[in-house]
Amino acid sequence: MGENIKPYTYKVSLKDRRHSNNHNSFLIWFTGLSGSGKSTIANLVEQRLFELGVKTYVLDGDNIRKGINKDLSFSPDDRTENIRRIAELAGLFIDAGLVVLAAFVSPYKKDRANIKSIVKDINFVEVFVNTSLEECERRDVKGLYKKARAGEIKNMTGISAPYEEPENPDVVIMTEGESIADSVEKIIRYIEPKLALNDE
Repeated sequence: MGENIKPYTYKVSLKDRRHSNNHNSFLIWFTGLSGSGKSTIANLVEQRLFELGVKTYVLDGDNIRKGINKDLSFSPDDRTENIRRIAELAGLFIDAGLVVLAAFVSPYKKDRANIKSIVKDINFVEVFVNTSLEECERRDVKGLYKKARAGEIKNMTGISAPYEEPENPDVVIMTEGESIADSVEKIIRYIEPKLALNDE
């Protein structure tokens, strides 16, 4: 079957799309435990970028699992496939000239390395939202930790499934020691140089 699949050459190139938008396109990947603040921060960063005239789109775990990945469970293999599909989707948005913000637990190092491989290292910004398990359990915004402790949820990251912390993330957000506003500014400062167009 593979020999019958030929990449299509588009009349409008990635360079054309980026120049039309007047900014570069790439993926900002937010990883951390459930309840760490990934989605909150990602949405606030998007709002700031929108105010700056940057074309964006947010991919969020719950929304993706209600649609394109609704056939997947939370087993290790399905988590890997979940992240692979999201990375492929993010790659399409990058090709469309957008800055993509993706907020996913993504607990495995190998899966996050695969994201880099799919979208290319130069298009990947890893943001580690480093919030302790104790604080995430205290917040328990979705009630998941309570259910996991009661045995109602299997493969809950941090409880019955591992979370492998990033070793060299581009940005580390310590939500227990800095304000949300400071966290957003830290990310904006980091990505501002990446937004500038070059003569690729």
